[in-house]
Amino acid sequence: MARTDQELQGVTLLGNQGTVYADNYAPQVLETFPNKHPENEYLVTFNCPEFTTLCPKTGQPDFGKIIINYIPRERMVESKSLKLYLFSFRNHGDFHEDCVNIIMKDLVKLMDPKYLEVVGVFMPRGGISIYPFANYGDPEHQDLVRQRLLAMFRNQ
Repeated sequence: MARTDQELQGVTLLGNQGTVYADNYAPQVLETFPNKHPENEYLVTFNCPEFTTLCPKTGQPDFGKIIINYIPRERMVESKSLKLYLFSFRNHGDFHEDCVNIIMKDLVKLMDPKYLEVVGVFMPRGGISIYPFANYGDPEHQDLVRQRLLAMFRNQ
């Protein structure tokens, strides 16, 4: 069941040798493609172990890992566009909690998933690590929203 050219129309970054890396927050680089299995409820996980952003007050770099889990509906995020999007935070000045919520909201707006969560695991600064968690679920997944939020409290 290979992808057709029509299904790949919106995928412009994958295979493009002239990739431009945005040097500031760039949600416009995100691309999607059709989910061939919308009748299945399945999980997609992305792990970005080298996420960087800037402290909005000091301009110092912050380093962390971003984990994105989602249950797709009709559209899925293309991974190279997601990589470029996450890279675009490199010179973006925001707190860890803000970055995680921005990522979640941008991906929900882009894909309209059944469920989506973003976990940030940031390196310590001043002896304190920050692990923000943000999630979203459609009306049928509100129990999962609550369960995952409670599970994050227990995992700390």
